[in-house]
Parts: sequence; C-alpha cells; structure tokens
Amino acid sequence: MSFSVLNPATEEVVAEIAEADACAVDAAVEAGAKVFAAGTWSRASVEQRQDMLRKIARLIEAHADELADLESLNTGLLLREARRRHVARAARNFDFFADYIGQSVGELYQQHPGFLTMVLREPVGVAALIAPWNAPLALGSMKIAAAIAFGNSCVIKPSEQAPLAIMRMVEIIAEAGLAPGVLSLVNGRGAVTGEALVRHRLVDLVSFTGGTATGRRIASAAGEGLKAVTMELGGKSANIIFESADFDRALDAALLGVFDNNGQQCLAGSRILVQRSIADRFIEAFAARTKAIRIGDPRDPATELGPVASAAQRERVLEHYARAIDEGAIGLAGGGRPAGLPRGFYVEPVAVEAPSNDLAACQEEIFGPFATIIRFDTAEEAYAIANGTRFGLVSYVWSRDAAQIAEAQERLESGVVWINTPVARELRAPFGGFKESGVGAEGGRACEAFYTRQKTVMTPRRPVALERLGTA
Repeated sequence: MSFSVLNPATEEVVAEIAEADACAVDAAVEAGAKVFAAGTWSRASVEQRQDMLRKIARLIEAHADELADLESLNTGLLLREARRRHVARAARNFDFFADYIGQSVGELYQQHPGFLTMVLREPVGVAALIAPWNAPLALGSMKIAAAIAFGNSCVIKPSEQAPLAIMRMVEIIAEAGLAPGVLSLVNGRGAVTGEALVRHRLVDLVSFTGGTATGRRIASAAGEGLKAVTMELGGKSANIIFESADFDRALDAALLGVFDNNGQQCLAGSRILVQRSIADRFIEAFAARTKAIRIGDPRDPATELGPVASAAQRERVLEHYARAIDEGAIGLAGGGRPAGLPRGFYVEPVAVEAPSNDLAACQEEIFGPFATIIRFDTAEEAYAIANGTRFGLVSYVWSRDAAQIAEAQERLESGVVWINTPVARELRAPFGGFKESGVGAEGGRACEAFYTRQKTVMTPRRPVALERLGTA
C-alpha cells in the first residue's frame, strides 16, 4: 500500500510513498538489534562516535539547500526559515551530542570503607523514534542524534504528512558511513507502521513528539511491553504581558510566538494574557499587525505566513473561530481564506478576544495561526488563567519588574518559562512539559538518562573476609 504526500501551498501530490507494514518494520528493528548485539556501533569508542556525528553535521550543512527545499515543499514552512533555522538546527543537534558525549562523566562512590563503586552508563538497545509533521528535520534529527550518540540503534518513523526531508537526511547519514542497521527508516500511518514499531518485541525505547491523544495510545502500547518512553505532547501556552513590560518588544514577540512556523508549534504562545491597563492599546496594535501579515507562497522571500499543513488543519482553525464567536469571543482578525489564494491550505491568521479562559479556543490545542487574548487585572489572576489548562509545556512572561519575574517563574506550571524572550532553546537544559504536555524531556542530561541504562560495579579495595561454609 502507498500514501500520497502533498504540497500544502498548491494541494498537489509531490510523492507517492510505500507504507511499511509489520514485515518491513520487523526487518528494520531486527537489523538494529543485530548490529547492536554485534557491537559495531554500540561498543564504538567515544572518539569514533564523535567523528561520525560531526561528519553527519557537515554533510547536512553541505546539503542545506536541498533539505530546506524538501522541508518547505512538504510542510509549507517558509523556505528561508527552513534553511536558516530548521536545517541549521539539524546540523547543530549532531554537533551538540558529539560535544556532549566527550564531556559526559561517570560516577564513583568511595563512601563505603571497603569498596570502590562505579556507576557505568551503557546504551539500551533499539529506540523507536516518531517525529512530528510541523518541524520534521529539527525535531526528528534531535531524536536520531541523541539515540546514536549514546550507542543505540534506532528506527525513525516520520509523519506520513511530512516524510520527505527526513527521508533525504537518513540517506545523507548513510552516505556519512554510519554502519548499516544503526539507523533505519519506516514510512506509514500511525495505526499501521507506528503501531507495529512501538509494539515490536525488540524495541526497548520509544520517543514521540506529537499530539496528546496519539501520545496516550503510544504510551499505552509501549507500557504493555514495559518500554521506557519520552513524550513531548501538546500545549496551550500562556504569554503573560504585564503593564511593566516593554510594550513594543512584547507586541513583536507575541506575534512571533503565535504565528511563527505558520502557527503550527506546540510551544506557541496562543493564549495572550494582557494586563487590563494596557489591554486596549495592545489589542488594537495586535489586531492591526495581524491583519497586515503577508500571506502567500512559502518560497517568496516577502511571505510572512505560509499555508497550514493540511486541509484538516485549515478546517480546524476555521471551525474553532466560528465556535469562539458563538461562545462570546470578539473577532479581531482573520477567520477566512486569504484573497488571491484559491488553492493551497491557506487561512487568514486569527485573533479573538476571549471573555474567559473557559472557551474551547482557550482550552484546546488548535495548532494553527490562532491567537486568543484575555484581559487580567492582578498577577494572581494571571497565574490562575495561565495554569487553568490541562497542558503545561511552556510559558512566556513579559515584565521589567524583577520581583514580578521571580514570582512568575515560581508560580507557572510549565516545563519551560521564557522571560522577556520569544522561543529560545538551550540544548543542555531539559525541554519537556508538565501535565498532559508530556512525559520526560529532551536535552543533554535528559537524553543521556533516557538513552542509556545504569550499571553499578562494586570492586573491593582489598580482599573481602569470607565465611567458610561447610568446614569443620
């Protein structure tokens, strides 16, 4: 069986790809398990793994234009952003883990008077990696780089919506000389290929980035096999703008926070909480800027917002807009198809003012260019609104009051808090969510903890006195 891959900007089919069934998944996992047991990669030295990771990074950079073109073609991401950020991040991921494993240290305990106790870290086995469709290269490469850096084998399944750039990256990694079987790719839908991969008896670890509902099903399937999982799931993140904020910077960042990546990012600051004293001014400016966003061909350098990834995503945005109006929201911008773009999954960026945090648009992850603005009076009210969701991925805070910032970072229930900045990423630090936004995290030590297992080795400092059983 095969499936079609579309260009969201034109709705044209750009590829037909064979779907991996259970037999194809079995072959990929078996290859990973075989090479892992052989030790070709799993017992390679740190220096050998570093050299390979850096070689991969340089080859990704050498093919940057090609990879960016595929990423934009397949996802609708702006071509310049695919080249500048997504491909650059893919190369950076391999460089980062090459550096990390060169500095990682073990543990030695000397407190026991008779023993030296070492804690070793070893690769686990075969990792199933499931990448999302909104940033396939950046996020898929993070999983691959982390898994192989610590000596594991892995099988990656891209989203069936956006497999093209990851497919080419896997080919590039093979060209770098990574041993066959260390990295395999399987394409297909979650219910077919993903299910077979997660449930495979030889898969030891599962790393998934995507929606919360899908994450639950994957975690359940993995749990039956007692497989460790990390899951970076949905978000409904709050962007709190206090009256003490630098107004112009907060406005610029709020627009970026919700409309960047065509509005399709789990960490979008889609609930914008504005203190009442500056709300009228902010809402007027935000609505005007939203209406002025240049929508169009993602390959056009002038474009600021491309299409969403699919017809289903476009309909989801429009349906949520209609429902928000029915529930009492005030429409500020957007809500239809942009003029002059009869084809492609384009939608005007949406901004509404919500009367409360209870609206569906404030509680459900829409995953599109959709901003809800909520007024608040006190910091206490802002924290209650921000935390009033089943998600807890990231939070944004805009303020020039040091005490207010200190309080906010303590009170917000999210895995990441960004202060006076739009999205920023420190790969050494954990990135993961609270509540229904995820399980575990990605990042330097977080990935080391996930992709390795601990082994305690105790060695006596001197011969241990032994009782002699069975002697007279």
